[in-house]
Amino acid sequence: MCGRLSQYRGIHDFVAVLSIPDALINHVGDAPLAHYNAAPTTSLAILQQHNHQVHAQNLRWGWRPHWAKDRAPPINARVEKVAHGPFFRSIWRHRLIVPVDNWFEWVDAEDHTRQPWLIRRADHGPVFCAGIGQFPTPDTQARDDDGFVIITADSEGGMLDIHDRRPVVFGAELAREWLDTATPLERAEQMLLFEGEKTEVFEWHKVDRAVGNSRNQVAGLIDEVV
Repeated sequence: MCGRLSQYRGIHDFVAVLSIPDALINHVGDAPLAHYNAAPTTSLAILQQHNHQVHAQNLRWGWRPHWAKDRAPPINARVEKVAHGPFFRSIWRHRLIVPVDNWFEWVDAEDHTRQPWLIRRADHGPVFCAGIGQFPTPDTQARDDDGFVIITADSEGGMLDIHDRRPVVFGAELAREWLDTATPLERAEQMLLFEGEKTEVFEWHKVDRAVGNSRNQVAGLIDEVV
């Protein structure tokens, strides 16, 4: 996963697909999120559960433990290591969903440039990416080093050979189970390893190279180009 995504619909559009029975605790507002080309360090809407209620809040994309100040905060965590490696140990229990519309990957083109591609669900529905992070709750205060990472898995040979890694994406039912703080850690790891959405759920197309500049945020960045 190359580190660029879109999150442009409103938070209620994402949550409606999850069919969450209880009222959403909404800290991000009702307006469209309007991130057509979000880069690492962007504050994005995430969903997390606390005391049986789902909260929507903004959180920075990228996180590192306090003892790893010698490196930039990673934006992704490999599914093969996230549950047992020391780097993410302190946040492994802190599960969240990053609801997005699509993500972008870059691939070498015939003219030796890098061509960006957009990947989304074939039904154009929300993409629920599994993540973990450090975030405030009603019982805790926000911290300067709060943030999240998206968990990635092998792309099973690649999506159109675009990239060898991709986010672990859940359907609505599994996304609710992932958010549920009662879900055991062992079950959460099994979900990541074996129950993410398969390649056939997605579609992809080329987009304008302007997406390479994260300052560009116009809606046309997600349109297909020939």
